[in-house]
Amino acid sequence: SDAICNFVICNDSSLRSQPIIFNPDFFVEKLRHEKPEVFTELVVSNITRLIDLPGAELAQLMGEEDPKLPGANSTASGFFRSLMSLKRKEKGVVFGSPLTEEGIAQVSQLIEYLHKNLRAEGLFRVPGNSIRQQILKDALNSGTDIDLDSGEFHSNDVATLLKMFLGELPEPLLTHKHFHAHLKIADLTLFDEKGNKTSTPDKERQIEALQLLFLILPAPNRSLLKLLLDLLYQTAKKQDKNKMSAHNLALMFAPHILWPRNVSTNDLQENITKLNNGVTFMIKHSQKLFKAPAYIRECARLHYLGSRAHTSKDDLDLLTSSGSKELQPLKSQKRSRLDTCHQEETQQRTEEALKELFRHVHNMPDSAKKKKLIRQFNKHPTALTPGSDVPTSPAPRRARSRSFSGLIKRKVLGTPVILERKSRDATPEPERLSKENVHLLQKCGSPAHMSQAKLKSLEGRKEESCRRMRARLLSKDSSSL
Repeated sequence: SDAICNFVICNDSSLRSQPIIFNPDFFVEKLRHEKPEVFTELVVSNITRLIDLPGAELAQLMGEEDPKLPGANSTASGFFRSLMSLKRKEKGVVFGSPLTEEGIAQVSQLIEYLHKNLRAEGLFRVPGNSIRQQILKDALNSGTDIDLDSGEFHSNDVATLLKMFLGELPEPLLTHKHFHAHLKIADLTLFDEKGNKTSTPDKERQIEALQLLFLILPAPNRSLLKLLLDLLYQTAKKQDKNKMSAHNLALMFAPHILWPRNVSTNDLQENITKLNNGVTFMIKHSQKLFKAPAYIRECARLHYLGSRAHTSKDDLDLLTSSGSKELQPLKSQKRSRLDTCHQEETQQRTEEALKELFRHVHNMPDSAKKKKLIRQFNKHPTALTPGSDVPTSPAPRRARSRSFSGLIKRKVLGTPVILERKSRDATPEPERLSKENVHLLQKCGSPAHMSQAKLKSLEGRKEESCRRMRARLLSKDSSSL
């Protein structure tokens, strides 16, 4: 009942043949850009429904506290981090700089080229030529146009340069704030019949949690992550040619996608398997991870339609079950209104057609056919003259009795019958009574309370009146003859 239909009139004939693109996440993106606080609260409330985040980890996810990462307390790692940040400041506008739309536009050239060359064996594992890579890197930093299809560069050069770009970002694509949440997603497993956790991963809940986490990523990170995971997914599909499975690709890209910056493998030794398996899972299910869950779409839609926004999947299920019963009377009311409108429209069309037909007949030359048609129109109860705009219902015709006995009965008994009929109405009107009938009513009262003797005397008087009336009429007929 809350559905909205938008009709767009396109005057450009060249665009009418183009397919219509419908974005199911339209209201989600609208809510994200216009009301980011409401959007973040909606998504995070559903993330905490799926994974357990203590107060400190939740505050880090929301950006209220600085993320506490593995190895952050060591002095060596702090010195190494500051040294790397100084080196990044000396880089160009693309490599070593925070992620921007301009940088994504430059790097997307590398991704498009690699999509055309996925069959190279050992792609992303075999290093390319360092000299050609430096030439290509300088060209990207300067913003000059590059013709990668000219044959000057090899696919391994481009693949290595893409990894280099990701490795020089200030933080991984999934950001430091999301690090602990991804560790918890790896622990989502199924439960047995007794409610105990098993070792089997719960793939549906993991996909749902990743969908929610990707929704609150910064826009540039989310855009580049989608491009990258789609490239790795297509690469893994051709592993029979390039010998690179999803797990092998995860080992290459997990440090750039998920690992915190400037940490060693010793700092991550407890979680390194979880992180690598997590990236493998992302590559295999990348085609599902960038769609908002259905209940998030519905909440965003209800928010803009003015209805009560539900903040979780459970609330949406309750809305569906409770609203199904209320939908039936709404449908019946709508159906009755549609039927009434249809009847009125049909009646109006009929009246218009009759008026048009009568005008046509009226303008015909005089003939026997025209007279016959006009007589038929006069007999029709809804016949309209050319000058009439509103159809008027014909006056009710009074029934006549063609017998003398009927005439006498109306004269004698008409007034009591009319009075009895009028007494049933809400607003009766007084009837005019003849002197003879009034005299009879005063003597006899209402016909319902008359005695048998009085009725017989009344019938005798009626018969006498009938005989007198017949005699008068017969005498009149004889005199006229």
